[in-house]
Amino acid sequence: MSYRAAATAAPVHVLPNATMSKHTFNLIVFDWDGTLMDSTAAIVKSLQDAALDLGLPMPGRQEASHVIGLGLREALETVLPDLPAQYYPELVARYRIHFLENSRKTMLFDGVKAMLDDLKRQGHLLAVATGKSRAGLNHAFAETGLQDIFDASRTADETWSKPHPAMLLELTEQLGEPVSGTVMVGDTTHDLQMALNAGAAGVAVQYGAHPVEELKRLNPLYTAESVADLHRWLNRHA
Repeated sequence: MSYRAAATAAPVHVLPNATMSKHTFNLIVFDWDGTLMDSTAAIVKSLQDAALDLGLPMPGRQEASHVIGLGLREALETVLPDLPAQYYPELVARYRIHFLENSRKTMLFDGVKAMLDDLKRQGHLLAVATGKSRAGLNHAFAETGLQDIFDASRTADETWSKPHPAMLLELTEQLGEPVSGTVMVGDTTHDLQMALNAGAAGVAVQYGAHPVEELKRLNPLYTAESVADLHRWLNRHA
């Protein structure tokens, strides 16, 4: 079932989720950029470079960081809202060219591979929900060697972009897991809001794109300071 056919985006809710801390989470869904991969700086620079290519105002770091996690088209429309619609395809193309160059030296955060291997050994289902395109995520999988560790994934060009709940709802349906047994791990408010909209638990990491004070406003079950901290929390609570 695809949720892309929905006529309107899901309403934005902030729901109490304190009781979720008592649950066991069999399905752990990770955002990619800024959560597993240290790519925030590359994304920001690529957005800025693409704007400069077309003679557009260059978004500042804070503006560019805020849209990380959205689908690329949504991100560009948010950061450059006054651009006539016919120019967005060229802007998208320029971004992709720059990101291929700027991301050449990006790597997984320290401890990510060990954490994923450990969670897999424990029998958890692992998935990715990302603002990347399918081609972009497949490239990242191949570059990192992680393509076989995840049981499923969703990208922004396959369904609704975050914070719409479609990615999580489709993943839980595909993998046969209830939303109540699912936790979303991400570095942006878009990730946490998607979890809330889907009725899933959310865990924040504070080493990515969005400031920790913004993340905490969405009442995550936990806010991890590092991958090692996240790994410890998941071992205790998942």
